[in-house]
Amino acid sequence: MISLRGFWSRHRRRILISLGVVGSGFVIYKLYDAHRRRIYHVEQQLDGERRVDELIKAQLQTHFENIQRISDTTTLPYAMHYLRSRISEELDLSHLTEKLMQGKGQSNALSSKGKLELWEKLKVLSFTRTAASLWSMTMLSLYVRVQVNILGRHLYLEIARGSESSQLLGESDSFSKHGQQEFLATADYLSTYGIHTLIMNMQSAANEILKEKKLKDPFSMSQLHETMMEILELFMGIGEPNYWVSYLVPENATAYRQLVAMSASGFDELSVLMDVGKLEQLMSETRIVLLSPDFRSIVEMSLKRVVDALVENMEAQLGGLSGMPLAKLLPRVAQLTNPLLDEPSNNRFIEIVRGLPELELFFTLLYTKMPHES
Repeated sequence: MISLRGFWSRHRRRILISLGVVGSGFVIYKLYDAHRRRIYHVEQQLDGERRVDELIKAQLQTHFENIQRISDTTTLPYAMHYLRSRISEELDLSHLTEKLMQGKGQSNALSSKGKLELWEKLKVLSFTRTAASLWSMTMLSLYVRVQVNILGRHLYLEIARGSESSQLLGESDSFSKHGQQEFLATADYLSTYGIHTLIMNMQSAANEILKEKKLKDPFSMSQLHETMMEILELFMGIGEPNYWVSYLVPENATAYRQLVAMSASGFDELSVLMDVGKLEQLMSETRIVLLSPDFRSIVEMSLKRVVDALVENMEAQLGGLSGMPLAKLLPRVAQLTNPLLDEPSNNRFIEIVRGLPELELFFTLLYTKMPHES
C-alpha cells in the first residue's frame, strides 16, 4: 500500500497528464463521431434534395419543350400563313400593274399624269408591302418566343413556391387547358386585328420617305438598305411611344374575349373556355416585356439584321449590279414579301432572328427573371 502511494506520489503528474490526454482524445473522438453523423445526415438530405431538384428540372424541361413544340409546329406556322394571306389581301398590287400594262398597250388609255400617279402609288405600295411583311414576320417570331418563355416561367414559379410533384402535375395540366392554349392563340391578334392599322401607318411612313425618290433615278443597294431602315424607323415612331405594341397584343383579356366572340358571330368555344383572369395576367406580363427597353433594343437589332440579309439577297439576284432605275426595281422589291412570309420551317429570315446571340441572352434572362412577378 505504501509502495502504491509512493508510486502515485512519484508519477501522479504523468498519470494525470496521460488520463487527460486519453480523456481529451475520447471527447474529441465522440465530438468527431457526432459531427461525422451530422455530416452524413446532411449529405443524405442534400442528396435527396438534389434528386428532387433534378426531377423538377426534368419536368420543367419537358414542359418547356412541349410548349416550344406547340409554338413551332402549330402556333407560328398558322399565324404566318394567316399573316401572308392578310398582307396579300390588304396590299394587292395586281390592279395597279394591270392598269399600267393596259396603258402600255393602248397609247390613249392613260395620260402621262395618270401613268405617273399609278407609278407613284406602285412605288409606295411596293415598299409598304415589303416593309410591313418584314416588320410583321420579325415581330411575330419574337412575340411567339416571348409567349413560350412566359408560359415556361409560370411553371417555374409554381415549382419554386414549393408545390408537391403530384399537385404540380395537376396544376400544370389545368394551366395548360385553361391558360396556355388561349394565350398562344393571341399570336393571331396581329393578323386578325392589328394588321389594318399597321399597314396604314407603314404606308404613311413609306410615303414620307419615298416622296423625294424619283422613279427614273438610279437606285443602289445601299440606297435600298437606307430607305428600308428609314421607313421602319419612322413607322416605329408613329403615335405614342411604343404604340406598335398595340398591333401585337390585346389591350386586355376582356376586350380580346369580346373581339373573339364577335368574330365568331356571337359564339365561340374558345371564348367560353377562356380563363379571363389567367389570360389577363399572361397578357399583362407580355406587354411589360414588349414595352421594356431591352426588348426594344432586340427589335431594332433584329430588324436591321433582316434588312441586311434582304438587301444581300437582292444584290445577289442582280448579279453584282450597282443599281438600276427605281421604277425597274419596284417589282423585285414587291416580290421580297414571298421569302419574308415563307413557312417558318423554310424561312431563313426567321432563323436569322432566332440565331442572334443577344436574343438568346435576352430570353434566358426573361425565363429566369421576369421584369414583374406577381
